[in-house]
Amino acid sequence: MQNSTSQDDPYLLPRQSLDKDISEDILERIVEAILFACALVSVLTTFGIVIIIFQETFSFFQEVSFAQFFLDTKWTPLFAERHFGIWPLINGTFLTTVIAMSVAIPLGLCSAIYLSEYAQPKVAAVLRPAVELLAGVPTVVYGYFALLFLTPLLRNFIPLEIFNSLSAGVMMGIMITPTVGSISLDAIKSVPRSLREGAYALGITKLETIFKVVLPAALSGIIASIILGISRAVGETMTVLIAAGLQPKLTVSFAESIATMTAYMAQISGGDSPRGSLNFKTLYAVGAVLFVLTLSLNIVSYWIANRYKEKYE
Repeated sequence: MQNSTSQDDPYLLPRQSLDKDISEDILERIVEAILFACALVSVLTTFGIVIIIFQETFSFFQEVSFAQFFLDTKWTPLFAERHFGIWPLINGTFLTTVIAMSVAIPLGLCSAIYLSEYAQPKVAAVLRPAVELLAGVPTVVYGYFALLFLTPLLRNFIPLEIFNSLSAGVMMGIMITPTVGSISLDAIKSVPRSLREGAYALGITKLETIFKVVLPAALSGIIASIILGISRAVGETMTVLIAAGLQPKLTVSFAESIATMTAYMAQISGGDSPRGSLNFKTLYAVGAVLFVLTLSLNIVSYWIANRYKEKYE
């Protein structure tokens, strides 16, 4: 009887509701603090990486001048006659990136157009995960596949060195295709159906609608996917280390062995250079250049995505 009376008492109901609101408010604050701490870890980690990289880079430039680093055309810090010109490494990175994007952009865009505009829903449900599965293959597997299968195959038609930028670039392009294709597919699918129907009502063919209506409307997302693909190619390590070699050169020939910034960093990270030595500091100097390049690409991607973003109601 006492319990039923307390439950039916109208004066106790507001107090129970107030206690419930206080407990829920405390729980929400705890969850908010946990989520804030998780976000703060990411931010502090980024700042820590930046501080360490540029601290060691500053120490490197105490021994090597800016002129030696940016004006010299040779990179031989591990040789008796030392040269610290960064351009051969930038050249190798740029060369493999151009080759990779020459493969990834057509493959990624064509796959995105097909899955969005032509494929049946059941077919698309199978093909999209299959394409994205390529992104889950370890990069070391891509590297050895390029070295042991792709290079011997291409040497039957093109005079290539065993280590060359062509095989590495082509394999990187295949590896980056899911990145370009997946983001481009999402951008194309976000275009309203009404734009397509309006184009069809004007008598425009499906192919013309894709290239004159759909792709321009999805342009910001497509460009962002391409720039993110470039960032992925610039930062790739194992594929170019295995398939392209470690010979820094200023060359535009895809048939020769080259070295990229990431490949050199992997070489120095092997432990042969004592910590605190000049050779070890070159790791951070190259890493700082790579960081600035990828950060610039990400900023450009973000700016383009917001500058040319189409909004529909």
